Amino acid sequence: MKQFISVNDVPDIDSLVSKALQYKANPFKDKGLGTNKRIGCLFLNPSMRTRLSTQIAASNLGMESIVFNVGSEGWALEFEEEAIMSGNKVEHVKDAAPIFGKYFDVLAIRTFPSLKNREDDYSELYINQFIKYAGIPVVSLESATLHPLQSLTDVITITESFDFEKEKRKPKIVLSWAPHVKPLPQCVANSFSQWINAWDHADFVITHPEDYELSTDFTKGATITHNQDEALKDADFVYVKNWSTYEDYGRIYSNDPEWMLTQKKLEATRNARVMHCLPVRRNVELSDEILDGPNSLITQEAGNRVWAAQAVLSEILRSNG
Repeated sequence: MKQFISVNDVPDIDSLVSKALQYKANPFKDKGLGTNKRIGCLFLNPSMRTRLSTQIAASNLGMESIVFNVGSEGWALEFEEEAIMSGNKVEHVKDAAPIFGKYFDVLAIRTFPSLKNREDDYSELYINQFIKYAGIPVVSLESATLHPLQSLTDVITITESFDFEKEKRKPKIVLSWAPHVKPLPQCVANSFSQWINAWDHADFVITHPEDYELSTDFTKGATITHNQDEALKDADFVYVKNWSTYEDYGRIYSNDPEWMLTQKKLEATRNARVMHCLPVRRNVELSDEILDGPNSLITQEAGNRVWAAQAVLSEILRSNG
């Protein structure tokens, strides 16, 4: 694996999931793999689980990790080519990124969409410019459109929570839109859709109110319905996430509280396990009874972030010497 930006960088999802679960069983089995290697973690927006889990994963492999919060600790970066830098941007990425390439063996980057201009966000300019100029493997810690480490984590969590051999069927997985107090990116929903479709081990349904369609680049292959009750019928897993509109970009049209998942709604499922990437707005996106109840996989899911990152970093270290 030369880099990790999307599911398209993964030759074999099942193999990567298996590696992650091996690390979960034995975190330090490759403690020497990253000896004398350094990962730089650049954050252009805040993070908690992604930052901590990546640092722990790197440490488990013997790597040194250095965290740099670009917005608050460094110069404002310019990303546009041929920019006339007469404004508040002090340093161009084509000058900064090659230096990171000298300092680090792997560069991990977290960016965020503006939710103002879809064309700009979906061009993935920020992370692509780092890839272009750094000259070392780049790992996405979330970009403007995707969150691949979260999605790998989700597949790991589903794999260890569903007995494929006993059930002898594909699980039904539902991605359900949820209300929120502000517009959120499509990153997690896009990425989860992309990974579940590529994994091809599930019957996948996406449910959301009208006008919340995601890009078909990520949802093609899924069943899509505006009827949440219909979607939840016989579900084995329900992944709850808010996202803003894609067509009329970055907006909230509906904040209908009826879309919040409750224990009552789970009665139509196969006692479905409930997932969320966190942070979660309690009693807006998900009810307390779900979050604190036996159906919640959320803490287990968040814990698995370490093993997802460790599997990815392991593959990159092996592939790049």
